[in-house]
Formats: sequence, structure tokens, C-alpha cells
Amino acid sequence: MPMVQVIERVQAHYEAREVPFGKIYDWHPSYVALECECGEKLILTTSSSITTCRCGADFRALVHDIKEREDHLPDRLVHPWFYDAKDRTEQHQMDEATYPEGSSWRYNDITGIDDE
Repeated sequence: MPMVQVIERVQAHYEAREVPFGKIYDWHPSYVALECECGEKLILTTSSSITTCRCGADFRALVHDIKEREDHLPDRLVHPWFYDAKDRTEQHQMDEATYPEGSSWRYNDITGIDDE
């Protein structure tokens, strides 16, 4: 394999965005940005169709490695919503214990309208 400089390696992950009444999770697959000794820059992902550079260097093994890593990600990265729900439940329980019923700091009504 020719000399290759890895410019950037990004592990697959979800990015969570808060939206009204929930979260949206956007998937970002793994990739490796590299520069071959011939000077060509490539970005390789698990779905890369181009796995060779202009000098003929073959990077199929590297694409296979990216796929192997992505197939063995920790559950917290693959299913973050399970852990977010648990964290939110724990936070809700702490908030309820910290702020008594009727406290102005307590999150009682999402509409902001008093029931009184």
C-alpha cells in the first residue's frame, strides 16, 4: 500500500437536534479523509464507490476497515434515543424532588397557561 496521510477520521454517530416536543436524530456515517503520496485527496466511507486514486493505489481494505468499525459501534452511539430517554426521566425525577408542587420553577404546563 502506498504512503497515505490521514487528514481526518470521523466515527459514525447521530447528532441530536432539539425540536418542539422532542428530538430529531441525524445519522452521520464514518469517513476517513486522506491524502495519497501522489497528492490526490480522497474521502472514503462505507459506501464509497471510488476506492482507488489516480496513481492506482487501492484503498478497498481501508473502506472495509471503516465498515468493520461502523458495524461494531457501542450501543450508546447506535441508539442514543434509549439513553436520552433514561437521562430525561432521571432529570425529571430530580426536578420533581427539588421543586415542590406549585413552585414557579417547576415545569407543569407546556402551554404556559395557569390552571387557576
